[in-house]
Amino acid sequence: MKGFRPLTWFRSRPLRSRLALLTAFAVAVAVAAVSTACWFVTRAQLEAEMDNALRNSRLDPSSVQSLLTMCRQGTTPPPVGGSYTVQVIVSNGGVCTSGQAPIPASATDLAVAQGRLAYALHTTKDGDGREMRVYTYPQEGPISGIAVSVARPLSEIDNSMSTLRWVLLLVSGIGVVGAGAAGLWVARTGLEPVDRLTGAVEHVAATEDLTVRIPVEGEDEIARLSRSFNAMTAALATSRDRQSQLIADAGHELRTPLTSLRTNIELLARIEETGRTIPADDRRALMASVKAQMTELASLIGDLQELARPDTARPGVLEVVPLHGILRTALDRAKLRGPELTFVTDLAPWYVRGEAAALERALVNVLDNAVKFSPPRGTVEVTLMRGELTVRDHGPGIPADELPHVFDRFWRSPSARSLPGSGLGLSIVARTVQQAGGTISLSPAEGGGTVARLALPGAPTPPPEIGSTGTPAPTTLP
Repeated sequence: MKGFRPLTWFRSRPLRSRLALLTAFAVAVAVAAVSTACWFVTRAQLEAEMDNALRNSRLDPSSVQSLLTMCRQGTTPPPVGGSYTVQVIVSNGGVCTSGQAPIPASATDLAVAQGRLAYALHTTKDGDGREMRVYTYPQEGPISGIAVSVARPLSEIDNSMSTLRWVLLLVSGIGVVGAGAAGLWVARTGLEPVDRLTGAVEHVAATEDLTVRIPVEGEDEIARLSRSFNAMTAALATSRDRQSQLIADAGHELRTPLTSLRTNIELLARIEETGRTIPADDRRALMASVKAQMTELASLIGDLQELARPDTARPGVLEVVPLHGILRTALDRAKLRGPELTFVTDLAPWYVRGEAAALERALVNVLDNAVKFSPPRGTVEVTLMRGELTVRDHGPGIPADELPHVFDRFWRSPSARSLPGSGLGLSIVARTVQQAGGTISLSPAEGGGTVARLALPGAPTPPPEIGSTGTPAPTTLP
């Protein structure tokens, strides 16, 4: 066929067809090799048995003498050995054959008659064109200078080998067909879980139904693939649910500042349209409210952008930074938001590897949370010792049933719903700390209030300075 490429055609076949073809081909090669070896071994064995039979078919001297006498008298000798052809070879080249087609005397046969060889064993053709296996040996006794050749036709072996050939071809054909059928059955059975998986993937692609699960049977590779698919769809379903919940919560949280902002702007617009004037204090209060709502809206949008970044997204520049230095900066910002509060600090040096801006934002959120729930003229205790940061306030504390939810997105306790904030601060803190390899927890403090514990891996001393070559020296930080 013009342009036919077997490899391309094979690759275009379905997987089960390729498996069946490969199985049939492998069996065909194995059967062909075994059949060929069997054929040659059998033929060699039959030829060896024929040679042994020829060696054991020597005539007695009287029979040889009778055969020579009849040939000298011009009488055709009758057959002597049934299927055997017997002839006497004289040293001068004369031949006397017993009732069969004569066999030409070869040089080795004459050498045996002349006493130069002990025997001769070869294959030749007789006068009728049949292939003969010939054994020639010297005649012993009173008759000297002659040799006797005993021959049998190779057609005896050829007939047996022909029968064996057809038997091997038949058995090989049945074996190859059976192997192909077995390979197809095995392929169908083995690929049935793959078909189920393919159907499930196609169903998910067509319907976006992530509740599909594949039954898992056994512990083989197919079972592992099924478990991986089920885990993937479960993770995708959870991610989609979290995304939907985030959008719903974000819409709910955005609605409040937007509504308040729109109300205040509409009020200002109506005042401008009617030409009425409002007291300066009321106008300042109205503008302050607009500014506060805009600030809250900008903060909420920034928090949403931070949480919208995938957990696997590449972070910013990672460098060794002093956590105690970042904490002091965060404390300065927190003091501006709670000027009436007293901050008691005990900061030991600690160096971590991370993104400075993200760490500062996380620390500010933790401190803001303490400032927000501290009573007027209260105290906030901040301690950094051996990489563990504790921030303790003396506020109302967090009920035990609310502690599991404090790091959830948009979650706010009932007592904090009247306070400013979006409910995203602690979620951002937890995410930043986890990306830096640390841990964070909130728990009730003895005597009232809440204590936040934040631990980050690092070292109490900075790494060696960067060398003159510009390459940083090795550091002991994780």
